Amino acid sequence: RMANGVCLTCTRRAGNYFEATVQLRSSARRLSEDEFTKLRRTLDAVLEKLSDDPMFFITTEGPVTGGYDVVLGSKGLARAWGRHLVNEYGGMVVETNSTVGRKDGVDVTRLTLLYRKPGYEIGDVVHWRNHVWRPSAWTKDGAIMERVDRRERTGATWRDLESAKVVAQRHELVEVEFVNEDASVGEFLNPTTWTMESVRLPYEHTPGRTGLLVRYDDAWLGLPFMAMDAPEPPEEA
Repeated sequence: RMANGVCLTCTRRAGNYFEATVQLRSSARRLSEDEFTKLRRTLDAVLEKLSDDPMFFITTEGPVTGGYDVVLGSKGLARAWGRHLVNEYGGMVVETNSTVGRKDGVDVTRLTLLYRKPGYEIGDVVHWRNHVWRPSAWTKDGAIMERVDRRERTGATWRDLESAKVVAQRHELVEVEFVNEDASVGEFLNPTTWTMESVRLPYEHTPGRTGLLVRYDDAWLGLPFMAMDAPEPPEEA
């Protein structure tokens, strides 16, 4: 049995007290359950590093439509976790405060912290601003984007990239050897159907090199190699 006034934290825990709600969401692609679980685990790591504040507790948590919500006893814990998520995975945090009452002449507020993780990783293929791009590096405020059909790089903020849609993740890209090629088109054996198909070669293609392809609009699209793709150099004759 709990005596009133003996333990403020105990009383608040028992009464489902909370100061903040952290909403885990994504942009460009809906995250899998495993991906949300991975994000949620980072809260445990943050709790281990922070001081032993009695208000650093989880009131309730669980999956919701389109994401995962964690209700916390402390605004400070919510903000610390938000900073950790951005540093670890990129993306952006939006804070909203709502007034829920007054106590001793002071407004009592609750914090809603929305963390939106990009649904793509470095090297994935995305459709953005009517063209196909690949993010090549994270920046403090967004990503460096490389256009697929020509030599163009541009910096974009997370807000700019909210309209990006994932075409394919990097592990879904297909590397092929060309059986025949000319200045603009390469022929290859489809590794799934074992039929000969053709694709327009990317702008930086060199003869004899393998091709990196993605299915886009029911056709094959040749991708320029990025540093992370590490293509094998052509063998010298």
